[in-house]
Amino acid sequence: MADQLELTILMPCLNEAETLAVCIAKARAYLDRSGISGEIVIADNGSTDGSRDIAVVNGARVVPVSERGYGAALAGGIADARGRYVIMGDADDSYDFSQLDAFVAALRDGADLVMGNRFKGGIGPGAMPWHHRYIGNPVLSFLGRLFFHTPIRDFHCGLRGVARDSILALKLRTSGMEFASEMVVKATLAHLDVREVPTTLKKDGRSRPPHLRSFRDGWRHLRFLLLFSPRWLFLYPGALLLGIGLVVGGLLLPGPVHIGSIEFDVHTFLVASLCIIVGLQSLSFAVIGRRFASRYGFIPRSDHYDRLLEALTLERILVVAILLMVVGFAALLWGVSEWAERDFGPLNLTSTMRAVILAMTAMVSGFQLMMSGFMSSMINIPIYERRIAEPDSDSARRTGTDRT
Repeated sequence: MADQLELTILMPCLNEAETLAVCIAKARAYLDRSGISGEIVIADNGSTDGSRDIAVVNGARVVPVSERGYGAALAGGIADARGRYVIMGDADDSYDFSQLDAFVAALRDGADLVMGNRFKGGIGPGAMPWHHRYIGNPVLSFLGRLFFHTPIRDFHCGLRGVARDSILALKLRTSGMEFASEMVVKATLAHLDVREVPTTLKKDGRSRPPHLRSFRDGWRHLRFLLLFSPRWLFLYPGALLLGIGLVVGGLLLPGPVHIGSIEFDVHTFLVASLCIIVGLQSLSFAVIGRRFASRYGFIPRSDHYDRLLEALTLERILVVAILLMVVGFAALLWGVSEWAERDFGPLNLTSTMRAVILAMTAMVSGFQLMMSGFMSSMINIPIYERRIAEPDSDSARRTGTDRT
């Protein structure tokens, strides 16, 4: 990038006329005090309150971003930034742009993403709603650390610094508030240098309500975390359900089980059957989800998972599925023979119903496994195998081989 600056201070903006000037003044004060070659960029997301004019008058550069959304505004600003590093923060005067030394020091030291931690730096009175401070943010940050092994303890801090080229290489996609989570997750999965520094948060200076909607945006963050972690969304719950179903079903297959005065019989056996079916389907979704996400670049490839997926060929899956359906059909014949011995009268709960439940479980599981195998194989077809192996018409015309 020609005449690249060292630092861009970026603020997403949507109708922030009340606080924008003071934020720009603090950012300018930091650049002047530190002697860093930098710029102040306002990524305007369609303001109608004169925010653009305020930005220009106060010496900031305005980057219009037509696609609505917090993430879209930040992505547009980062793409247009001239600085080697970008420090971004909300334009509502809740963050102090005059105190960015810790962020710049970490970036200069080689960090790719530097997150502020408001819980370490201090949260002023009225700056964060209680349900964000004690429930939403801690829970979502915990899930982020659990799912992705990231060191970040404040996933949603709006003040953060990035090495511009490193973040652009992540190809961040989301346009809403979940952009904050996507940045941390993808940086962690890509093994970038991710760090955290203390920062402060004070009550914003706006008289209007914030753009953030607690439940809507909280759900979008949670949804993103789950979709980017097929292990926790599908694999672990599926393995747990399948394990419970197999253990309980195996104990109850011969007959009722008594624990003290409590009897577990065919009804519990039916619940175990449902656990097996749902667990097996969840495991199938884990394989399909991981294969899809890796192939299309949503999740970085993993040698461990690649070897596992390569071993799960369609032919091997079909063999297991057919064996399950054969077992199910045999159990069904056993159940029918038991029923016939009773002259096709009322079913015997201790024998016939067990056989029927076992048959249905095995046949349904086999059929689901077969369909999942075909679906997984369809996703795994490389794009080039779906193209016709002939020169395209433009190439043919250029080489004089088009005879149509």
